[in-house]
Amino acid sequence: MQPTVGVVVPAYHPDPGRLRTYLHAIRETIDPDELRVELDLPNGTDSVDATASESVAPDAAAPFDLPDDVDCRVVYRRRGKGAAVTAGFEALSTDAYAFADADGATPAQSLADVIAPVCDGDADLAAGSRRHPDSVVRSHQTFARRFLGDGFAWIARRLLDAELYDYQCGAKAITATAWERARDHLYEPGFAWDIELVAVAAALDYRIAEVPVTWEDQPGSTVSPVGDTLDMGRGLLVARHRARLIRDDRIHRLIDREDGVALIDRPDDRGAVSDGGAAADGDPR
Repeated sequence: MQPTVGVVVPAYHPDPGRLRTYLHAIRETIDPDELRVELDLPNGTDSVDATASESVAPDAAAPFDLPDDVDCRVVYRRRGKGAAVTAGFEALSTDAYAFADADGATPAQSLADVIAPVCDGDADLAAGSRRHPDSVVRSHQTFARRFLGDGFAWIARRLLDAELYDYQCGAKAITATAWERARDHLYEPGFAWDIELVAVAAALDYRIAEVPVTWEDQPGSTVSPVGDTLDMGRGLLVARHRARLIRDDRIHRLIDREDGVALIDRPDDRGAVSDGGAAADGDPR
């Protein structure tokens, strides 16, 4: 029997038309058993759970006019990508979970390619890759972004147990069984969640598949070359530390001073990032 698939699309103030188009493409190409949008609209302090077919805060959510077969949760704060994807995964009841950024930079067909090795039993975690030799990049980043992205990947390969070309592509898939073990070790609410997920998966000895994708940068990126470089570096070091703790590394046990709370144990109003928070390379959140 073919495994069931759930797809989560984290979105922070997305372009309504682009989001609808991407959701339709996912439905037509993948037809997941569950399709869910985690929508952050930081215009207030309350959160609402509802299906897209219901009236949800018409003044804010109506312009999105999401398809009836899409579950949508609207949260009136910026939780960060990691917190949004985690909340979405926790709401799924399928055999495999996947996520893709709301800007549609990873086409639906490429997302399907990422999901395939997880559903076929060839991997516990599949990571889309923009830097894989077989990837197709349809737009070109600035030299600064390309340099920082390549440099980050080079360092990550030397600090983490997973040797990938790309750690931050906004398309990944994981089995529900693998998620059950990994979820307790995920703390990063923002863009560093991608790095942490890969680091944790490697520390748990999961089979990780890197899948080349077609990629096209979308307008509206909030990348700050200096600020994001610092945040990405911090996230990488923290991810390495948590991975070493999973492996019961004696030195990291001795230096561990963290008293954090895993994302699955936080209410929505904890671990939020500000509207001016950093976003990952190619991540509109």
